[in-house]
Amino acid sequence: MNNKKTSTVFEKIAQLATVFSGSSLAFVLAFIVILGWIITGPYFNFSDTWQLVINTGTTIVTFLMVFLIQRMQNKDSKAVHLKLNELVAALNGPSNRLIDVEGLTEDELEILSSYYRTLAEMAKKEKMLSVSHSIEEAVDLHNAKYTKQNKPS
Repeated sequence: MNNKKTSTVFEKIAQLATVFSGSSLAFVLAFIVILGWIITGPYFNFSDTWQLVINTGTTIVTFLMVFLIQRMQNKDSKAVHLKLNELVAALNGPSNRLIDVEGLTEDELEILSSYYRTLAEMAKKEKMLSVSHSIEEAVDLHNAKYTKQNKPS
């Protein structure tokens, strides 16, 4: 239970940091810091330490932001996948095989993608926009062409 509370606190902090980092105020503050650093350059004789301060600061911020951005991207991606899964599951037409398609391997995704390219080609040949095709039709068409091509003459 303590872990869940920690997770919730982390979740809130990460959400606040994400919202803040994308705000105009964050940009203005970053700009002011850079401007202050530039202005102090002559005072510190543009020393190595003066340069190291900004390099270290920007490196730390960049390091943290990479993880924060990735975390939010993962969360947003998961939310989009869940919404799409819900649509696929709720509709009569689409194949339920597409639910959780993001769990497939790269090779499996490429095979599925080739089926949809075939469907797109079939759809381009139709005169009516409302005509629909399925993966099964694409496979049957492919098999028919293959059989016809390899049939002894």
